[in-house]
Amino acid sequence: MAVFADVFALLSQLVDRMTRHDGIQMLRLIDATPVPLGVLCDCAKWNGRIHGLKMHVVYDPLADHPRLIEITPANVNDVTVGRRTPLEAGAVYVFDKGYCHYGWWLAIAAAGSVFVTRPKLNARFRILKRRPLRRTRGDGFRVLEDCEVRLVSKGDSKLPIALRRIKIRRDNGQIITLLTNDMDRSALDIAALYKARWQIELLFRWIKQNLDIRNFLGNNQNAVHLQIIAAMIAFLLLRLAARLHRITMPAIRFAELVAACLFVRKPLAHIDKPPPVNPSRRPPPDRRQMLFAYA
Repeated sequence: MAVFADVFALLSQLVDRMTRHDGIQMLRLIDATPVPLGVLCDCAKWNGRIHGLKMHVVYDPLADHPRLIEITPANVNDVTVGRRTPLEAGAVYVFDKGYCHYGWWLAIAAAGSVFVTRPKLNARFRILKRRPLRRTRGDGFRVLEDCEVRLVSKGDSKLPIALRRIKIRRDNGQIITLLTNDMDRSALDIAALYKARWQIELLFRWIKQNLDIRNFLGNNQNAVHLQIIAAMIAFLLLRLAARLHRITMPAIRFAELVAACLFVRKPLAHIDKPPPVNPSRRPPPDRRQMLFAYA
């Protein structure tokens, strides 16, 4: 188990080095997805909706790869794992209202980072200052309000940092309230950062549809964890192959072609090309390669 986790961490670092560019912000999307399991699996826990596990992911959408993963029982709260995430100075952390923990938000601010999230419905704020809106129209939404606020609580909940509350209206009419400690970016940019959170949902959908973590080979906890981590390692290997060979086709199509050509000797750069017709010359066999001898 530890070996698989080390391999995942190493591959994640390799993908990160191949896609890192100076001047690009560090954007980190944090979320969790349920992994349903049968009731006969000894590691399946009931959380009110499913029997199974949760896969918690810190995802870098700019490099298009998960940086950290953690697998827990389904009844573990999202923010419990989120608080264990190593914080990077200067990063932008985007997460939904399931990660509401004022102490963790203070830790993010103390680390020199910013967060963009949605407050809970029962959270109360006092408006300190209304900020002018220079641009309001974004991709699929319109900014309605941008205010500097302070948390108002009758209990012990305190949040002694500068906060902004931004309200946006989606094109479908839904109004969303955002909360951030970023006092520099425009309201339009902050709303666009939260919209980027949808990319981690697409990551979860892609992994479940293409890397087969719905049907498990074993019922014990170790077997299930190994299969999930192996699927994430396969995801990183596909990303590395695409970067090395400058493959620009959609990730889903690339994964399908790789699966179809597992036992075919073919350059990855030409994986989407048809095989040659009556090739005049064939490459000499590699002496290190074992050959099949048919009687």
